[in-house]
Amino acid sequence: MAFSKFTLKQIKQELGIQVIENERLFIASSPAVQVSDYLQTTLAEFSPLALSINTEKSRSEWIVAPVLAELRRQLDKQVSLFSGISWSVEPEKGLDGFCDYIISADAEQFYLVAPVVTIVEAKKENIVGGLGQCIATMYAAQLFNQREGHPIETIYGAVTTGTNWRFLKLQGQTAWIDLDEYFLQDVGQILSILKQVAQPIRLPA
Repeated sequence: MAFSKFTLKQIKQELGIQVIENERLFIASSPAVQVSDYLQTTLAEFSPLALSINTEKSRSEWIVAPVLAELRRQLDKQVSLFSGISWSVEPEKGLDGFCDYIISADAEQFYLVAPVVTIVEAKKENIVGGLGQCIATMYAAQLFNQREGHPIETIYGAVTTGTNWRFLKLQGQTAWIDLDEYFLQDVGQILSILKQVAQPIRLPA
């Protein structure tokens, strides 16, 4: 079973993860950040094109990737960004496959060091359908960090259509799904949340 095959039911039954769905995770703690002129221009020009084509690839290339590139710039390139990588953590549990996006809290870009945020592109614009896959990749990140000796307590995730974003949090065997969705017209708030959860960390040598 690959990451993409996980549903919320399978997350609970096969991975033993408790899922909490009735809390707001960020609304009070994430005022919008200033968005660069570059990102504003890019989204103004290309998001209508992405939405007209209306494929996962077009939304990924012309909406999601520019937002994540802006995040990396705003964090002074102290985090790394991976797109479309094949990742095998525990294949016997189904924790392998391709990841849409992973943000690492370390600047190393040639290989994955410390994943702290995983981002899943919603299939057929169905955010709820991507929640199980996202938690599976978050759980894989947690196991990976433990194996590598990186004491990162909380892993975050997001499922996005490009225009809509839903955030998640994983600690131990408990996952939280944010009650709120965030929208591209409020990209400064989306970036604020991403900056909050993807801060670079000092890892042991």
